[in-house]
Amino acid sequence: MKVKGDWIDRPGTQALLGALKAGGHTALFVGGCVRNALMGATITDIDIATDALPEMVSNIAENAGFRTIPTGIAHGTVTVLARGVSHEVTTFRRDVKTDGRRAVVAFSQNVEEDAARRDFTMNALYARADGTILDPLGGLPDLLTRHVRFVGEAEARIREDYLRILRFFRFYAVYGNADDGIDADGLAACAANADGIDGLSRERIGAEMRKLLAAPDPAPAVSAMEQSGILARILLGSNAKALSVLVHLEDRLTPRWQRRLAVLGGVDPSDALRLSRSETVSNNAVRDAIRSSLAPAALGWKVGQVDATDVVLCRAALLGFDLPQNWQAEIARGVASEIPVTASDLMPALHGPALGKKLHEIEARWLASDLHLHKSDLLA
Repeated sequence: MKVKGDWIDRPGTQALLGALKAGGHTALFVGGCVRNALMGATITDIDIATDALPEMVSNIAENAGFRTIPTGIAHGTVTVLARGVSHEVTTFRRDVKTDGRRAVVAFSQNVEEDAARRDFTMNALYARADGTILDPLGGLPDLLTRHVRFVGEAEARIREDYLRILRFFRFYAVYGNADDGIDADGLAACAANADGIDGLSRERIGAEMRKLLAAPDPAPAVSAMEQSGILARILLGSNAKALSVLVHLEDRLTPRWQRRLAVLGGVDPSDALRLSRSETVSNNAVRDAIRSSLAPAALGWKVGQVDATDVVLCRAALLGFDLPQNWQAEIARGVASEIPVTASDLMPALHGPALGKKLHEIEARWLASDLHLHKSDLLA
């Protein structure tokens, strides 16, 4: 079997592989580019594994006229820019010591050792320059059936880096076959090692959860996280029940991980996921508005089109209601509206706290009227 595609035939890519081979080294495509090519998914990064040491990779690439960047040279990775295309070239490695968050590695000359330290069998596939597949661990059948399975013993892989618990659910959401269900051994190993999540940085957890919730349909994966106790450990008080309903309601709309996070509810996730300031403000606004009785137009005026869309969809998913009639047009009406009364209309008769109180009262009446009350009504 071979992988094919424009990405593999690019002149710079082939020239780099050719230069490494001419230097007496093995150079293989690995990981995501091979996996995605076989699945027909978009390829965003080109990773190359080689038996050449990092210094040799740099020398060979520079002698071939390519620019090199020592991206992670201590861990064996050199970025090579070859004719406008970026390649991450990493020396074969084997784990020497792991502590659940980071690994001490040694360079290897053996592709089997390199494959054995990877997380999932579908990520342990390699390809030669002509696209011919190398499958050191027998992972190809798993990929073809979209079965997300840990390499070797699941618990051992997880204890090497506890972030793999979240990656397991994320890969199942993005690449797995929901009809076949999640890998039972992997799920049991994740549940048994859930305590390890507490030692991970919130930045790493947040990055994985963003990717997971952005999957086309994360509901089966998040449900499995909930059943195994992982979700509650990350998002205290959350509930995955409405997520599948939300995904259904999103038909023909652009999915947003922020919307899916909001529908999970629970304790404010800003610290647990290290949300940015703007993400936190938006999440809080959506969560508060879900509990309000504001109609779509009023929501559009109060929180804007994006957040109002999230509120309407989340509210329908959580309450089991149909989406309101013409809700998108109503949100747009609200976004385009301006409240007919301003502070200048109330001055100088009112000022200070009294002015603020009156403006707040008028705003509440206007929103409750679905933005229909006129200036004369509000000043009466």
